[in-house]
Amino acid sequence: MLKTRIITALVMLSAFFLAIFYLSPLAWVLFATLIATVAAWEWGALMALGSASRLGLGVALVFICLGVAVLEPAALGLDAGFAEVAWRLGRWFYLPAAAFWLLGVPLWMRRRWPLPQSAPGLAIGLLLILPAWLALVQLRQAGALTLIAIMTVVWVADIAAYFFGRTLGRHKLASSISPGKTWEGALGGGLAVIAYGFSLAPKLPAVLADNFALLFLVLVMLTAIGIIGDLFESLLKRQAGLKDSSNVLPGHGGVLDRIDSLTSTLPLVALVWLITL
Repeated sequence: MLKTRIITALVMLSAFFLAIFYLSPLAWVLFATLIATVAAWEWGALMALGSASRLGLGVALVFICLGVAVLEPAALGLDAGFAEVAWRLGRWFYLPAAAFWLLGVPLWMRRRWPLPQSAPGLAIGLLLILPAWLALVQLRQAGALTLIAIMTVVWVADIAAYFFGRTLGRHKLASSISPGKTWEGALGGGLAVIAYGFSLAPKLPAVLADNFALLFLVLVMLTAIGIIGDLFESLLKRQAGLKDSSNVLPGHGGVLDRIDSLTSTLPLVALVWLITL
C-alpha cells in the first residue's frame, strides 16, 4: 500500500509540475477543467447520486468551465487584458466562496447538516469546485512558481500536522468527524506554515513583506481555512458512508481527497490577490 501511495504521489507531482510550467494557457485551462470535472463526479458520490447522474454532473461542469472560457477569455489569461477584467469575473466566484468558507461551513459543521440530495446539494458543489477551478487558472497568471508557493502552504501544513500529530497528538480536534486529527497536529501545521511564510517574506508583496503582524495573521488564517476545508470533506464522506471520494488515485483515494484544503484556500488567496492587483 505504501509503495502504491508513493508511486501515485510521484506521478501526480510530476504531471502537475510539467503542466504548470509547460502547458499553454489554453491547455492549462483544460487541465484545470479535467481536475474540476473529476471532483464534480466525486461530489455526486457524496450526494449518493447514481452513476448516470454523477456522469451528468461531470459533463455539466465541463460545459460551465468552457462557457466561462468562451465568454471571458481574457479573465482566464487566454487573451490580452487579464489585469483589467480578472476581478470583474473573479468577484462573482470568490466573494460567495469566501462567505461560504468563513461563515457557512463552520456553522454547517457545528450543526452537522446532511448534504442535500437535490438542487441545493448541486449548488453547494458548484460553490466549492468552481471558485477553486477559477483560482487555479487565474493564480497561474502570477507565475508558475508563485502558484506552487501558494499551494505549498497547504502541503506544508498537512505534512507538519501529520508528523506533529503522530508524535505529540493527545487532544482530538474533531473526533466525530476525523478521529486522526489533533490540536497538537493543527498547531504544528500552523507553526510550520508561519515559518515557511516568513522565509518567503522578502519575495512577497510589500503590503505583507513590510507588515509582519498582517503576514502572521494571513498565514494563521490560511492554515485554519485549510483545516476547515479538510474537515468539511471528512464530514461529508462520513455522512455518505465513504472512506474516500473515489479510487481514481491508487493509495490516495479521489481528487477531492487531495484538494480538500485547496478548495477552501485557493479562492481566498485569489480574492486577496485580485483586490491588490
